[in-house]
Amino acid sequence: MADLTRAFVVAGLLALTGCASSTPDALYGLTTPTGEQLRGRTTSRQVLVPEPRALQSLDTSSIAVVDAGPVYTYFPKAAWTDTLPKVVQAKLVQALENTGGLRGVGLPGEGLLIDYQLQTDLRAFELRIDGAERAVVEVMARLVNDRNGRTRASRVFRAEVPASGTDVRKAVEAMNVAADRVVREMTAWVLTKV
Repeated sequence: MADLTRAFVVAGLLALTGCASSTPDALYGLTTPTGEQLRGRTTSRQVLVPEPRALQSLDTSSIAVVDAGPVYTYFPKAAWTDTLPKVVQAKLVQALENTGGLRGVGLPGEGLLIDYQLQTDLRAFELRIDGAERAVVEVMARLVNDRNGRTRASRVFRAEVPASGTDVRKAVEAMNVAADRVVREMTAWVLTKV
C-alpha cells in the first residue's frame, strides 16, 4: 500500500514539474486607445459586450504565428494575459468606456439594462509569416437590439500592420497597432449605430 501511495505522489510531482516547465516567461496584454482618440457622439444607450467567439486556434492564451496553409504555431514561453477572447473583450469594454459616449458598457451578469449587444467573432489575430511578416487582426461585429433580438448592423473590421521582426515582442507590438486600428473603427461605428 505504501508503494502505491508513493507511486501516486511521484506521478503527481512529475505532473506538476511538467506544468511548471510550460509556464510562460512573459505575459502580453493589449493597449487600449485613450478617450481623445475615441471621441464621438454621445447617446443614452447601454451596450453589453459578450466574450468574442473564436475557433480553438485563437481561443487560447497562446500567441499565434500563421504560415501558409494556414498552419498555426505559437510563440514558446509567451502568452496573452488571459485567453485571447477575454483579452479582446476587456479591450473593447475599455475602449467603449473611454469614448464617454455611452450611458453604460458592461459584461454579462453585471445587471445593466441593456439596449444593444456588441457580438463579435475573432477571425484573425496573429503574426503572418507567409511572405512579408505582418500582424493581422480581423473581427466580425454585430450590433444586436437586446429588446427584440434583431441585428441593427454588422461589419467586418480588419487591419494588417507590417512587423519589424518575428520575435514575440515585435509581433505583439504590431498586433497592438492592428488591434488599435480595429477597435478605433469599431467604437466609432458602434456610436453611429446605437
